[in-house]
Amino acid sequence: MITIQLNGEARTLDVPPEMPLLWAIRQVAHLHGTKFGCGISVCGACTVHVDGVPTRACVTPVSAVEGKAVTTIEGLADPVAAAVQTAWTALSVAQCGYCQSGQVMAATALLRANAAPSDADIDAAMDGNLCRCGAYPRIRAAIHDAARRLAGGAAPDAEAPAAAPAALGPSGPASGSARSATR
Repeated sequence: MITIQLNGEARTLDVPPEMPLLWAIRQVAHLHGTKFGCGISVCGACTVHVDGVPTRACVTPVSAVEGKAVTTIEGLADPVAAAVQTAWTALSVAQCGYCQSGQVMAATALLRANAAPSDADIDAAMDGNLCRCGAYPRIRAAIHDAARRLAGGAAPDAEAPAAAPAALGPSGPASGSARSATR
């Protein structure tokens, strides 16, 4: 038996200690917003927060989070999360939506740590969160939009999403990283 704080609630899970946190969340706690994408920590679909830090649940044994606060997309509820979710909707970020819980979790952690991220900050924080639909320009624009909302600034018109920065191509950041090449 392992006890974790799952979305603010103490949960005792009858699972083997080596079980990946992802499967404990999905199969035992029955929270299905966190997705399985790769199983090897390269896609980000399984991102949750452990004590506020974005963590890949697919490779994290549940024993590693015993006694820690684990937040899934279902438990993400504060002004930063609300701004991110509002921006995601206003800018129509999601296409298929499969990666979006991991993207939102990573973006929320970024904005909690950095209220006014640059494009480089966004690229670094979102690196490793893959979107097979190629929504990277809208993801970046939504993070900037959420930052403006949190700062009390006017959000762009939802009918005319903010233009993608020039450094972005149809496949995402032109950073030259291995991740960029796989898009």
